[in-house]
Amino acid sequence: MELVYEGKAKRMYKSSGLYVMEFKDEVTAGDGAVRATAPGKGALAAETSYLLFRYVSPAVQTHLVDFKPPNALVVKPAEVLPVEVIVRFKAYGSILKRMPRLRPLQPLIRPLVEFHYKDDALHDPLIYPQEVAEAGIASDAEVAEIERAALAAAMALRDLYARADCDFVDVKLEFGKVGGRLVLVDEISGDTFRLLCNGEHLDKEYFRKTRDATGLVERYKKLLELTKSLLQNS
Repeated sequence: MELVYEGKAKRMYKSSGLYVMEFKDEVTAGDGAVRATAPGKGALAAETSYLLFRYVSPAVQTHLVDFKPPNALVVKPAEVLPVEVIVRFKAYGSILKRMPRLRPLQPLIRPLVEFHYKDDALHDPLIYPQEVAEAGIASDAEVAEIERAALAAAMALRDLYARADCDFVDVKLEFGKVGGRLVLVDEISGDTFRLLCNGEHLDKEYFRKTRDATGLVERYKKLLELTKSLLQNS
């Protein structure tokens, strides 16, 4: 396989017209400023992503083709948009700095869909949907479709974990184009959403707060077990 890209958490290989996305045993925080080795994390994030891509696929098209154990997904080659879409159900993280009158974990009146320009050097700044179109990243119609798809995926994930009385706080999603059609790409795991179960973070927020990579892996194990259980009983 030919390595075509390596990022903070994944490597991308070209293989027989498809891509193999390998999840690394690494965890970062602060736009990559903090980094640690987390043995086993890659396999846990890969399998969780596989299950959740399949789960949201009735509502949103994705780039997923298959799971390649132990730590990779086979995906369709996509032209990834340089935009991150965050869907928030409760106030947490950067929104509290932007709007200090909000309380931590305050329920929002309705889900908030944000666009962020993907650039670590600029700290992924918040941008207006119109700016996405003005910059030529996507058309007005595509921006509207991204909002719809992001909200549909996020609400499906929220509803899934609500069955276990867990609090799905927010999620970061990425989109790309396959054959000119918008699809959900990248991953859906504890690296990309915040989930509180009985007050415990089963997501990367735990590492952001503690810098404990071993404890993070234990929480990703719990997240995978919970996800499997919920999907089996759905």
